Amino acid sequence: MPRLGVLTSGGDAPGMNAAVRAVVRTALNRDAEIYTIHEGYQGLLDGGDLIRLARWGDVSSVLELGGTALGTARCKAFRERDGRRQAAKNLLAHGIDRLVVIGGDGSLTGAMRLSEEWQELGAELVAAGVIAAEVAARHPALKVAGLVGSIDNDIAGMDMTIGADTALHRITEAMDALSSTARSHRRTFVVEVMGRKCGYLALMAGIAGGADYVFLPEDPPPAGGWEQHMLQELLDGRDEGRRNPVIVLAEGACDSDGNPITADQVKQVVERGFGGEVRVTVLGHVQRGGAPSAFDRNLGTILGHAAAQALIDDTVGDAPVVIGTRGNRVVHVPLAECLAQNDAVVEAIRAHDYPRAMALRGHGFKEGHAILRTMLQARPSASEPKPRRLRLAVLNAGAPAPGMNAAVRAAVRIGLDKGHEMLGVDNGFQGLIEGHVRPLGWMDVSGWVSRGGSELGARRTKLVGKELYAIARTLENERIDGLLVVGGWTAYVGAHAIYHERGNYPACDIPIVCLPASIDNNLPGSELSIGADTALNSIVWALDRIRLSASAQHRCFVVEVMGRRCGYLAMMSALASGAERAYLHERGVTVGDLLGDVEALKRGFLAGRRLGLVIRNEMANDVYDARFMGALYEEESGDLFDVRVAILGHLQQGGAPTPFDRIHATRLAGECIDHLIAEAGGSEPGTSSFVGLDGGKTRFWDLQDFPRMVDLGNERPRAQWWLALQGVADALGRADRGTDG
Repeated sequence: MPRLGVLTSGGDAPGMNAAVRAVVRTALNRDAEIYTIHEGYQGLLDGGDLIRLARWGDVSSVLELGGTALGTARCKAFRERDGRRQAAKNLLAHGIDRLVVIGGDGSLTGAMRLSEEWQELGAELVAAGVIAAEVAARHPALKVAGLVGSIDNDIAGMDMTIGADTALHRITEAMDALSSTARSHRRTFVVEVMGRKCGYLALMAGIAGGADYVFLPEDPPPAGGWEQHMLQELLDGRDEGRRNPVIVLAEGACDSDGNPITADQVKQVVERGFGGEVRVTVLGHVQRGGAPSAFDRNLGTILGHAAAQALIDDTVGDAPVVIGTRGNRVVHVPLAECLAQNDAVVEAIRAHDYPRAMALRGHGFKEGHAILRTMLQARPSASEPKPRRLRLAVLNAGAPAPGMNAAVRAAVRIGLDKGHEMLGVDNGFQGLIEGHVRPLGWMDVSGWVSRGGSELGARRTKLVGKELYAIARTLENERIDGLLVVGGWTAYVGAHAIYHERGNYPACDIPIVCLPASIDNNLPGSELSIGADTALNSIVWALDRIRLSASAQHRCFVVEVMGRRCGYLAMMSALASGAERAYLHERGVTVGDLLGDVEALKRGFLAGRRLGLVIRNEMANDVYDARFMGALYEEESGDLFDVRVAILGHLQQGGAPTPFDRIHATRLAGECIDHLIAEAGGSEPGTSSFVGLDGGKTRFWDLQDFPRMVDLGNERPRAQWWLALQGVADALGRADRGTDG
């Protein structure tokens, strides 16, 4: 079997430990030897005990840790050929010719050079008598799989880099906190965020944090003086009622001539031209620190597993590759291609060719930028009178999901900005039945992006004959031209019922769009529903604390999470927490499964394990509920460990939405409003649909296809992409190993 090495290099990024854990355990599951290289490239040069044969337990209980447990260091010597020759010597001495490098563009560039020079370096070492010729012959190539660990999300060709989501969590939490004190004191805050020459963090923080002005390296303020442009935007906002401006400044921000714009400059300009107190907050390295988000744990795990599999199966060619995700799917991209595009972005910014820089950042960046510009406005932009001014209504239906308010805010502002009237319906379909419809203005939704729950209210209402008649009457009385329904299963079923009444009630013959908002992530046509990321992070936060309690007392916890008959939350929280088992309705549960899992845990505890963690989807089995499972585990465990049951309950639905849910909601709402306008503004009645993120792209599905695409009895889609990850979770969380996590 091949011998692999894994190292982390450059700046640390939350989620690196998850990637290392996945590489190590995947290799061991495949009976390959795996070496952990400590202190980055410096450890590769120094060798000795910094290159260690890894065991299963060496990567236990690291998922929840920030930074990198392997350590990292800047290594100038590795930039020189002599340093890379020393690195090749140490790798060959251990028989390692397949390497996983987790780091940023500088670290991956170093790995590419080492791979390109490998044969020459080997020949030089043979000529010098340092290694035997047969050793070099056995290892003719160094195969490299790179994983991008960088909070900046600045590597071309990938949707997200390991660490970027956690950094956004830190920034958004800080902006939420600063906004409250800004409101209290009528202060302006200038928040400087990291990102080097990439404005991703500033852009997404602007969307998720509800900023009032944002400076990006890729999009400087218009020529002629950024000072006056910013001040005018802030003054317009004050005229409309904004009392607490928050300005986000990317650390690489510049004016249109390429001159740096600093936080102190912004502060001075605001104090002179806007007045009031101004405070500068430079978030600095707090953006890197702390426990990784659920997304970064799972991203690191999935990519680490894929990297080890690719190197063992020899599907990585002699040219290094980057393994990342596009459209929620793992992809292999030539490393040279990614680095070349990165260089092109930097060169475009240096040449002041900002449109090209924006284009090279990709569609998602450009789309987010366009939405941010609309959200930043103090009022709807002046536009030509519409041939027909539409009246578009928005409602929330079903159980509340974090991110609903962000979706409504975006829908209202984008609709108004395009010259149409926006209406809010209180209390979901019940509000349509009772006629509780009101106009929503630009500032009516101010501050909604960070709020959990549903400001419009959301209720579960079953629609039958008389309710449908009342809804038709309200649609007619309010002259509603299109309806945006934000919600979960109940919302989709209700929208489908209204759609089917078109023949009976002409007022129902309007375009309807359903936007997925459900923590259960159980809706068709969309890989990710609004609210699921927030719920997953709430679960993982609780599981981290449960693990600490369990490890102190030789204990196993059976933890029940929501999801109804969709196991998404159970599966993904098990992956993110290192749980030994996840019980899903899709997979089924038998008493034989339970007894087998208890026996595996017993073997693990006998071998030195201190804790066990089992996740149960709330409707995994109608007979074997959480308390039954806990009692069975307790009875069969003997004196090896005790058992506790934890039912997390509605804390999974509460709290402020995560940055991902805010951004996802904002983007989808913008797509929905554009679609509604196109369908409602035509000469013929438009079609009704539901929207989703499918393979990374927004797609609209005909609402009449809803019954065909779902398992109605179990209230979930027929196709669920995440089920393919069961094998990864099973392989990395084996209960029979005598180590934890």
